[in-house]
Parts: sequence; C-alpha cells; structure tokens
Amino acid sequence: MLGYDYENALKREGYAVVCGMDEAGRGPLAGRVYAAAVVLPDGLLIDGLNDSKKLSEKKREALYEIILREAVSCGIAYAEAAEIDEINILNASMLAMRRAAALLSPAPDAGIVDGNTSRGFPFHTVTLIKGDSLSPSVAAASILAKVSRDRYMKELALRYPAYHFEQHKGYPTEEHRRILREIGPCPEHRRSFLSFLAK
Repeated sequence: MLGYDYENALKREGYAVVCGMDEAGRGPLAGRVYAAAVVLPDGLLIDGLNDSKKLSEKKREALYEIILREAVSCGIAYAEAAEIDEINILNASMLAMRRAAALLSPAPDAGIVDGNTSRGFPFHTVTLIKGDSLSPSVAAASILAKVSRDRYMKELALRYPAYHFEQHKGYPTEEHRRILREIGPCPEHRRSFLSFLAK
C-alpha cells in the first residue's frame, strides 16, 4: 500500500529532501535503460498512483503529466545500450539513476531506491524491494521512467521499422527473437543480451 512511511522515516532522521528513484528497461534486448528521480510535496495524494507495471499505458501517460506538474522536482535520464554492454545492466541502471538524481533541484540529501541494490550515490540512500508499490515518490519515478522509455522505443520504431519496437518495446518476445534470428541486430541492440543468437 502506498504511503509516505519511508519518506517520513528518513525525514525524522534529519534528511530534508528525499527523492524516490526507479528504472525502466532492465530486461529488454534493445534500447536504453531509463531512470527517474522524484521529490514529491509532503503528503501529496495523486489518485491512481501505483507501480507503473500495474497501470495501463493511457493511465501512465495521464499520471506522467500530473507528476511533472505536481512534483517539487523531477529528473529523467538514461544509459545507452553501448553503456549497458560496457558496464552491465545493473551498473548502467545505477548510472541512469545517479544521472536522474543529479537533475533534481534542490539536490536530494536522501533517496529511496527501488529494489535491493544502491551504488555510488553522493547522498544517503535506502533500498526498498517493491518500492514502486510502497512509496509514492518511487511509484512516481517508475511512471516517469516507463513512459519516457516507451516513448523512446516508439521513436526507435520509426528509425528501425523492421523490428516492431513500438509493439514489444525491445523485450525478448518470441516475435522479437524471431526477427533477430532472421535479420540480426540493429545498432540499438544490447550485444551482451544476444547470446541466444549464437546457438
């Protein structure tokens, strides 16, 4: 259940600006991994706010605009497919989150990271498994990251129409894997994710 328990706990410890952070796109075979960092006003209630994976695309798009309008500050950033291949997807996800947090103003002095890993942040962080279902600021970050990534994959679909990125968003669906076997990867594919092509 979404509530400000985790944000408030950090504020009681003396942290004034607390952000939620999440990423979208760790599993796909192609495209960037996106991340967002969000600072929400104390106690703000946004109707329908939830883990982005539990929402329809239409609802995510509507909430995206509300979050941008109502948040104290938002940052959206990404790591490229080539960076994912170079440093691995977990490190690239952390890099994207650090880039997103660096865009916040005022700068956060604490952050809640969705999941169980936090690396390299220049401020205090706590991890929260299923944070996008528990923390409003993490849920907001999950929506910004997911919508941003989906929009980017639709742009890629125009550049590389043969891959149908607008449909599967780069995830390893059977159709996507079939296309890869037939025509091979494009420059936006994560080479480190394509070991199945060698079989």
